[in-house]
Amino acid sequence: MRLAEPTWALGTRREPTPAPGAKPPLRRAHVEDEAPQLLTLEDEEGFRPRWQEAQNRFLDDPRGSVHTAGALVADVMQKPAATFDDHKQELEGQWSRGEQANTEDLRLAPRHYRSFFNRLLVT
Repeated sequence: MRLAEPTWALGTRREPTPAPGAKPPLRRAHVEDEAPQLLTLEDEEGFRPRWQEAQNRFLDDPRGSVHTAGALVADVMQKPAATFDDHKQELEGQWSRGEQANTEDLRLAPRHYRSFFNRLLVT
């Protein structure tokens, strides 16, 4: 008897079909490229084998597999937060050192934040 794979193990993501005449959903390609990527290609390549391992363990150790998958998702979620923190420190670094921020820096900072914000919303 073959056991069915858990739904989280299928690894496919289906995009909803938009209604006729509806505006297409915002995609990554439409987001400004001012902020760093949330996950680099190297990050993805590091996380994918760990996901595969969690899936492969399911039949022998379902509880451990689910625990591993949950921990991995938490790790993946922490990566964009760390990226944002680094980017924020870079943007606001001169202010924390007591230096005066010029108007152009102040004008650009919200644009960078908006770009990062939009990337998070389409992720």
